[in-house]
Amino acid sequence: MSATLPLVLDAWRMVATGRRFEGLLPLAGFKRLGSSLIDAEGDCHYVVEFGRDDLGQRYVDLHLQAQLPLLCQRTLERFFYPVDIRQRLGLIRDEAEEAALLPDVEAVLVDDNGSLHPADLIEDELILALPVVPINPDSEAIEAEWPADMVEIEEETPNPFAALSALKDLKR
Repeated sequence: MSATLPLVLDAWRMVATGRRFEGLLPLAGFKRLGSSLIDAEGDCHYVVEFGRDDLGQRYVDLHLQAQLPLLCQRTLERFFYPVDIRQRLGLIRDEAEEAALLPDVEAVLVDDNGSLHPADLIEDELILALPVVPINPDSEAIEAEWPADMVEIEEETPNPFAALSALKDLKR
């Protein structure tokens, strides 16, 4: 069963019913992600699925696909960074439960009433997928060439101890 994503949902009820949500969220709706994008053009396709694994651990699976508009730091031109994320998040009630999660499962702390903002989880994963330095893989490396006649001019810096040395010589 697929439905549109609510702003807030009860994670525990979603796990119990095995709910699945699929749709599109506009990139313009992600305020924290927006500061890293050159513009907010485009959408994120999401699949959010709740359930329990074989060990009884509650989880939410995220599958996200987007083309993030970034500024290439090599060419200073706009390019689309493709993102295809599959992430399982373990839903826990307190930090002690985190140790029981499998190593590749990230923990999400959910309070007893189960309030969860699924769009925030999606935005978090998109932010984590951003490259530290965005560079368009289709751009060519730029080699800097310096003319042979350019020579660094070294300025003579005064020795800070020269004045002490002069005083010492006067004392003799």
